[in-house]
Amino acid sequence: MASLHDTGKERGGEKVVAQNKKATHDYFIEDTFEAGIALTGTEIKSIRAGKANLRDSYARVEHGEVYLHNLHISPYEAGNRFNHDPMRTRKLLLRRAEIRKLIGATRESGYSLVPLKMYLRGGFCKVHLALAKGKKNYDKRHAIAERDAKRDLAREFRERQKG
Repeated sequence: MASLHDTGKERGGEKVVAQNKKATHDYFIEDTFEAGIALTGTEIKSIRAGKANLRDSYARVEHGEVYLHNLHISPYEAGNRFNHDPMRTRKLLLRRAEIRKLIGATRESGYSLVPLKMYLRGGFCKVHLALAKGKKNYDKRHAIAERDAKRDLAREFRERQKG
């Protein structure tokens, strides 16, 4: 039996293709949504090969629809003339009630829509989208100090268990 690490899959049959690790450092995550994404044939093939990058990407509500901007999906190597534009704006597929909630929340000052991760589940590509509020620099420093304190405490605990 193959281990979970061999297949690149997490629990629940998801294969994480791209993560935005910087988002949790730069934002307070208020709420999360799972959204489908409208893709072309060469885009999904490239995503299955793991060639997607969420860094600096964001979502925006425009004309009652949610669009993902600055998502980079590398061109598919065997795609020749049918290849896609790597930085094109892509439509996210959400329920109407979720879109209304996002419209109301993003009109408030300081809230943004940030993709946290992109994964494959059941043959479909999904985006984990977060409603987030930006952190100030002192919040980031506080989070780093907390993380370092937890790491030091865990290290001290492990050393006491050994001795």
